[in-house]
Amino acid sequence: MSGLQASSEVFSTPPADDLAYSEYRSISKAAIFSLLLGLLGLLALVWPLLLLLPLVGLLLGFLAFRFLKKFPLELTGRPIAWAGVLLNALLLVAAPARHAYVYATEVPEGYQRVLFSSLKSPLGAADVPPQDAFKLDGQKIFLKGYVHPTSVSTATAKNFVLVPDWATCCFGGQPPLTHMVEVTLVGDLAVRASTRQIKLAGTLQVAQDLKPISGLQGVYYQLRADHLQ
Repeated sequence: MSGLQASSEVFSTPPADDLAYSEYRSISKAAIFSLLLGLLGLLALVWPLLLLLPLVGLLLGFLAFRFLKKFPLELTGRPIAWAGVLLNALLLVAAPARHAYVYATEVPEGYQRVLFSSLKSPLGAADVPPQDAFKLDGQKIFLKGYVHPTSVSTATAKNFVLVPDWATCCFGGQPPLTHMVEVTLVGDLAVRASTRQIKLAGTLQVAQDLKPISGLQGVYYQLRADHLQ
């Protein structure tokens, strides 16, 4: 019996090589990147396009669990993988919910949401206001965009040109005429030159003729804004 017991103990103990190898397990890179993408994915609460980060992070977290199960003696990092999966899953729920709430509540009462696509001339057409834009003349609208850099020469400004995209905002140049709105802020409102998107509400005027403007060719659209976000 003593011989059988000794034999059982021998086979129940992992080989010495396996014990030594398990002491030097690597942390799963998939788990690490899952958590890192989750931390970076916090920016998706501000910029919805970055929701791709927590989505990829969640997939990497599941991949980490698969590797940890397949290579238990070579890999470690299960708590990190759990942290990455939980953080990324939370962001994939919280970020869209937050953006949906902001979208539903950002337009002030009495104003209608207008997109720059309603103001732009059709592709290949003359760069003049389309007919749908003239229907907005005199209307109270809500519009989002970026401050064109050449239209602001001081730390703060009450008059500037709004453009639809980040590239035009940052690199300047002469945008198409129907991609610009001259904005005049009323009251104590003022903006600083920056690359962040701003939200405006006010009364839109659509001109038949181009209005000259300093530093740019001119504008067809003017917005007298009494709300700034």
